[in-house]
Amino acid sequence: MMDGRQNVMFTNDVVAALDSCLDGLKPASVFFLCDGNTETLVLPELTQTAFWGKSKVISVQAGDEHKDIAALQDVWTALQDGGATRLSVLVNVGGGVVTDLGGFAAATFKRGIRFINVPTTLLGAVDAAVGGKTGINYNGYKNEIGAFREASVVIVSARFFKTLPAKELKSGYAEMIKHGLLSGTEAFSRLLDFDLSAVNADVLLTLLEESVEVKRRIVAKDPTEKGLRKALNLGHTAGHAFESLALRRGKPVPHGYAVAWGLVVEAVLSKLLNNLDSSVLYSLSDYVRSHYGTFGITCDDYNELLDYMKHDKKSAAGEYNFSLLHCPGDVVVDCAVDEETVKNAFDIYRDLMHI
Repeated sequence: MMDGRQNVMFTNDVVAALDSCLDGLKPASVFFLCDGNTETLVLPELTQTAFWGKSKVISVQAGDEHKDIAALQDVWTALQDGGATRLSVLVNVGGGVVTDLGGFAAATFKRGIRFINVPTTLLGAVDAAVGGKTGINYNGYKNEIGAFREASVVIVSARFFKTLPAKELKSGYAEMIKHGLLSGTEAFSRLLDFDLSAVNADVLLTLLEESVEVKRRIVAKDPTEKGLRKALNLGHTAGHAFESLALRRGKPVPHGYAVAWGLVVEAVLSKLLNNLDSSVLYSLSDYVRSHYGTFGITCDDYNELLDYMKHDKKSAAGEYNFSLLHCPGDVVVDCAVDEETVKNAFDIYRDLMHI
């Protein structure tokens, strides 16, 4: 199925979908970007494409710690050495690191070449590959440098998610929970009721399509994040701070786990400032604690976390800027929160997470 907004195809025949997309784009040449994992596990399936004969492969190191300027330069160099032109197409095959990095490389090489995203993780499908945000980490900060650039097509296949390790599956599912909170009480409840320990792929694909539709609907109305799209940052102001602290500690955490913990902090703020129903807060925090564990912080970490938040792209003029809920389905963007209230939320987060 293709959508009239951003083109997203849900299919289990990836090669046929890829051939159809490339045939329509009529590329002068094709480059496949992958990491060490997808080069071994996924790319062999894609060699059946009719365009493989005019393709070159670019491989980068796996892991968010490698989503940096050095990796970006490697991709630019490989495109240049491979003779890429503005009529070439870059196919990003991997999780969020590959689609973020590859999308930014495509957005900037020769002032922009076309690209296709083939997300191979649930997180990549529901978050990074859809919506047009691309970028790299820089100087210790998440996604500090980037651009808005939508893929020509996103090809989503459930077959890649059936064998994901539990941690990878849960990482992507956190973004789906966020979309459930943005959608409404029924969607949120369906996601909490889904059994992640015994995944039904058909049910997961249905939930995934619903989740992606929430994001596509918002992005179509606000593609460059001037207003409504900021709702998609729910959980990310605190989540990115947790992620940056984990990187600084030398113990990186999966992006989705950081978002899950961030959702709890921002649900606390929603309770304090917008009177979010306590049952929503407790349901969320209980679910996150049981499925994602906890991210340990003490009072000594608060100032560092606040500093990361000040550098967050969503903040302005030194304020701590959040997207917060009134209730599931009703979100308010650009909520400026003072330092003491954020620290209070960290205290309550620690209580809820039994830290």
